[in-house]
This record gives sequence, structure tokens and C-alpha cells, in this order.
Amino acid sequence: MALEKGIAQQVEDFIAAGRPSARATHIDDRRAGYVASAVLAGETETRVQVEDIERDGMRFRMVSPLNAFGPLPAVIYYHGGCFISGEFATHDNQLRQLAYYSGCRVIAVQYRLAPEHTFPAAHDDAEQGANILWKYAEQLGIDRHRITLAGDSAGGHLALVTALRLKAAHQWQPAQLILLYPMLDATASFETYTLNGEDYIITRDMLLSGYEMYLADTDTRHPEASPLWREDFVGLPSTHIITAEFDPLRDEGEALYQRLTDQGVDCTCQRYLGVIHGFFQLGGVSQAARNVMRDVAWRIGENAVLD
Repeated sequence: MALEKGIAQQVEDFIAAGRPSARATHIDDRRAGYVASAVLAGETETRVQVEDIERDGMRFRMVSPLNAFGPLPAVIYYHGGCFISGEFATHDNQLRQLAYYSGCRVIAVQYRLAPEHTFPAAHDDAEQGANILWKYAEQLGIDRHRITLAGDSAGGHLALVTALRLKAAHQWQPAQLILLYPMLDATASFETYTLNGEDYIITRDMLLSGYEMYLADTDTRHPEASPLWREDFVGLPSTHIITAEFDPLRDEGEALYQRLTDQGVDCTCQRYLGVIHGFFQLGGVSQAARNVMRDVAWRIGENAVLD
């Protein structure tokens, strides 16, 4: 299938610019470029309430429906950015849209980034952030029994590993996981890393350089560096995985679906056609992005109840 028209234009511009190398770009410029790309998310959703909060030394952004009352279902959201970039500003409109369309509270966790903070800093922050939000659930108007862990790219990785850590520690469990084109295999062993690795803006080079900065001296086969290959998925909550046709990470996301299913996890997976890695943030130029936003919002709002 061909690329969606709006995304095709972004890809053509990237190729025309000579496929700028992520490795050759200073980390500050990579981060600034990510923030600048947020304009592609479309018109800012204003029919929500946004509050930046701090609890137990960690920062969060909580987005709620207007006039929200009582404990609501919630999504704890981990942003993408290859472990080296991303912040509330890069995902602000997605958080707003999820809250508006789902009728739930959406709380983003700000975790530490590489190269300033290497493995396991982001993983530790992701777990700690989830536990802090669980601790203060009543105060924040969150229904503890209807919490979804979700994230895109590196954030999808962190959502999965956080759920695995909570399970291993016999702590509370989320009602479900929603993983948008998650980074799962730091060894880059799947064919789509080659097939889709050069032309589609989020390149093999960009993804692997992020891993290299974050993992530093950690083996790429470490179970929290490449969680795809783990054998302890049994007991995880219901999981939905979203992949993108022209994404270097497409194959590993779909391999996770197979591995979770084989280990007895209730899992679904949907591949969106005509789109690239990161398309969830392209609602201003992509119909698929607008569709997936509503699908994720429905799953959070209607499908997040524990049996």
C-alpha cells in the first residue's frame, strides 16, 4: 500500500533533504526538532483541563475532561523519543485528545533521558511514576481498578517493562496495556529494520543511536533492554499492540503479539497501513492518526475494567 498523502509529503521532504543523519545531529537539536514537530498533531484540543503536578519528587502532566467528577478511569502515559528526547510538549495534543475522546484522566510521566541518564534511569522512573500515581489515586480522582499503562515507541517499551516489574514484585496490576509501535529489540534483528530503515524519517540510525546512548555499557540482550525475548509474560493484563506498515519496528511489534499469545496473554494487534513510525503524533496530516486516537480512547474508556 502507498503512504497516506500527508505522510508521503513529509517523507518526500525528508528524502529531498538528503535523509539527515540522526547521529550527526547534536542531542539538543534532536530534542528541539522533536518539540517543533508537535505542530503536525493538528489543532490543539482545548475542551480539557491540564494541570502539571509534582508528587514525591516526580513531575506529571494530568489532563482531565472538563467538569470531571469522582474517580475516573485513567491512562498512565509514557512518551516516545528513543530514550533521549520527548517531554510533555511533544505529546501535549495527544494527551489532550485522549482525555477528551475517552472521558478519562490521562497522566504523563516525565522520566529521565539519555545521554545524561543511562539505563536503568528511565525504567526506574517509569515504575516509580506508576507507583506514585497508584499511591495518590484517590487524591487525583483515579479509579485504581481502571488504570491503563500506555506509551508510544520507547514509551511502549517502558509501559511493558513497568507491567512486568509490577507483576514480579506482586504489586498492583494495570487493567490493560496499550503499546503503540513499541521499541522492543535493541539487537535490531528483524527484517523491517532494513526494509523500512532509511526513508521513513524515523530511521534505523535514529532508533539505534537512541538505544546506544541509553544502554551505554548494558548488553543489548539484557531482558529490560530487549524485552521482546522474555519468557515471563504469563500473567500480564490484556494487551493491545499497534504497528505501522512502514516502520522499522513493525516486525518486532507483531512478534510481541505472537509471543504474548503463545504465553497465554490476552492480546490483540492491529497494523495501520500507509503510515510510518510516530504516526500517532501526526493527526494534523494523517487520517490513520485520527482513527487510532479514537480507537485508543475507546479502549481506555470502555475496555479498561478488570474482570
